Amino acid sequence: MKSIIAFSLLIAAASAYGHGSSYVSRDDHNIATGYHHVDEHHDSKDYYHHPSYKFEYGVHDPHTHDHKSQWEHRDGDVVKGEYTLDEADGTKRVVKYSSDKHNGFQAHVERIGHAHHEQSYGHHY
Repeated sequence: MKSIIAFSLLIAAASAYGHGSSYVSRDDHNIATGYHHVDEHHDSKDYYHHPSYKFEYGVHDPHTHDHKSQWEHRDGDVVKGEYTLDEADGTKRVVKYSSDKHNGFQAHVERIGHAHHEQSYGHHY
């Protein structure tokens, strides 16, 4: 009977914590099971910290003619970025994007240059 009560408390703690989330912290588990542990140095991770990152990369391969780049910055719920790539038709695609809680995801696509296609004279099987 005690295990059923402990399990019920554990489920209630998890539901209250994350509105149905399956994440249960060590402290929720300790409350549900009646176990108390004094720990001066918490080793649990803060899964709700302020997200922030920056990255960028680029490829310029003269052998394959693969040319592309991307950068992105995130600060909390605001994301901004851009990527470029050389298309097979000779144009360059530039996509600038942003996302935040007020405007949602927005992207502006630009094509630079004039498309040119090679002529095909017959089928090669």
